[in-house]
Amino acid sequence: MQKLERKYGIWTATAMVVGIVIGSGVFFKADDVLVASGGSLPTALLAWAIGGTIMVITASVFARIATRVEKVNGVVDYFEEAYGPKAGYLVAWFMTFVYYPTLVAVLAWVSANYTVSLMGIEKQVWLVASFYMVLFFLLNIYSPILAGKWQVSTTIIKLIPLALVAAVGCVSGLVSGQTFSSFANAAQNVTSGGGLAVATLATAFAYEGWIIATSINAELKDAKKTLPKALFFGACLVVVIYMLYYLGISGILSNDEVIVAGNDAPVKVLAIIFGKLGGTLLSVFVIISCLGTLNGLIMGSSRGMYAISSRGQGPKPAFFSRVDPRTNSTILSALVGFTMSCFWLMVWYGNFAGWWGRFMDISELPIAFLYVIYISLYFWVMRTFTDCSFFIRYLMPLFAGVGSCYIIWGAVQKDMFLHFFLLTLIVIAAGLPYMKKNHFPR
Repeated sequence: MQKLERKYGIWTATAMVVGIVIGSGVFFKADDVLVASGGSLPTALLAWAIGGTIMVITASVFARIATRVEKVNGVVDYFEEAYGPKAGYLVAWFMTFVYYPTLVAVLAWVSANYTVSLMGIEKQVWLVASFYMVLFFLLNIYSPILAGKWQVSTTIIKLIPLALVAAVGCVSGLVSGQTFSSFANAAQNVTSGGGLAVATLATAFAYEGWIIATSINAELKDAKKTLPKALFFGACLVVVIYMLYYLGISGILSNDEVIVAGNDAPVKVLAIIFGKLGGTLLSVFVIISCLGTLNGLIMGSSRGMYAISSRGQGPKPAFFSRVDPRTNSTILSALVGFTMSCFWLMVWYGNFAGWWGRFMDISELPIAFLYVIYISLYFWVMRTFTDCSFFIRYLMPLFAGVGSCYIIWGAVQKDMFLHFFLLTLIVIAAGLPYMKKNHFPR
């Protein structure tokens, strides 16, 4: 069996961390965090700080794990090493059929949302979302190296609007006094919040994605050194950027105006500063930013079924573990990822069509389930990393575990949590008959 080549370096790995994390979440979750915080900017900033701290600590623990385990697919490898092949298989099945495709579906929709808003074709949002999904799956199937270069390029591009909003907004807010006013006066048009835990859960989506960088573990040059560096420094950079960006928005718009503007808050900020052209340019940057995140998610989704099949598990492992000799890509695995992404896009569509009666937020709930997996790994670190210091072996996993529990608590309070939980159980149960390991010629 042909194996994946080690074709990516430190810049691609770091770009995956920063590029996947910084994408749609910081733009379309800004008002959600403020609403959940009861319209209070200090509470919202605290939620962003807590979410960022959880991400950095969690990434630090995984950076330590990455120096010891290097196989095919990051978090799946770690769980397999900790609890055996069957446990690793269940995590791989969850990542392949729930986690990756749910986030791909949401990101395709978010990217399409900003696109149709800019072009004035709002009714075509689902068509554009489908187009983006097809386009980037094809890019990852037929040119994975180009997909990696796109990831690096979009990471650099997407930092431009964030830096502009942060710099201009912070300076303008301090001069005009708007920043102090936003801190002192909570929004008046918020009927109910949800509390700090729910607000932190909303930031969890904006901070999510760094773990997907581990999906290209087998394709990284000197992965045991490259991946830990990318995880830690990438995570720290994201937190700094987010906090400055959020302060920049509060320096231009009042809390009430942020909530009313919704997803278009950053566009409105630059439109106020630079006029209509500024708002249009920011919209273009935001679209590129979202597409960079979508590409990173699809990079992970395209390798999901391969991670299962390369272990001799799942349906027809010899078939789905094939690597195309011309492109060195996992075509058949990518087709599974694409199919599941289409399924979850339909589920997301059902929210807006009123199919479920309430809102099943697949942008946040799968992330909380992933944090349950993280907690299991923290126990493993505490039990087996005997050569590490007390801080690394016990305190870091303990702090990360507390943060994970906080995220999970926020998810339990969401609408349709039990419905999503049952749906996830059904999807995982469908994979149980294929858990047995099969041996096939390599």
